[in-house]
Amino acid sequence: MTTPYDPSGVRPVIGVDAGTTTLREADHLIRDLTTTLGLPPGTVACTHLIRTEGRRGTAVSLALPENGSVEEVWRRLTATEMGAALDDRRHGPAEAAAAAAAEHTARRSGRAVLFPGSDQLTGTLTVADLLQLSAVDRVIVVGATSGDSPDPVIPVQTQDHVRPEWREGQLVLALVPAAGNTLAPFEVPNPTPCCADHP
Repeated sequence: MTTPYDPSGVRPVIGVDAGTTTLREADHLIRDLTTTLGLPPGTVACTHLIRTEGRRGTAVSLALPENGSVEEVWRRLTATEMGAALDDRRHGPAEAAAAAAAEHTARRSGRAVLFPGSDQLTGTLTVADLLQLSAVDRVIVVGATSGDSPDPVIPVQTQDHVRPEWREGQLVLALVPAAGNTLAPFEVPNPTPCCADHP
């Protein structure tokens, strides 16, 4: 992996609720926040489905790689009208933001859009390369009868759209069989194509 990543899980997590309703909107929000908040390299940004009494849609969580950047990101975020949560601090309508932050902090759920090495996961690469180049901890093949990981040399057609999820403390990428004895991410770019207009 080429970007510093602390697997211990001890990192501050900020939850953000901008009123997004779809995964595509949340993906775009993360890309926008990367620029507007000046998110440092190594940030892990996830989407979370929100199903509370007053809110249906998505929120995002931002796990920052070092404590030094947290206060600056929080200051910039609280200058907006978005709901936000950090530890016991709240800004605006923050219930969904707090839920997203709690899930990410516990690494129980969250669909990672931005994570160390995510920019390297393009084109076709092997399972071994995917794991080595990024913060993805494990890959699984949907529908496989064995709990074993796929052969490390099997090619993965990333479709430039890799979205692992937190499962029991690990970033896990679900794959499915694809043409030519290859694998591909379970989540396809459509209906949630993300950010063709972003670098």
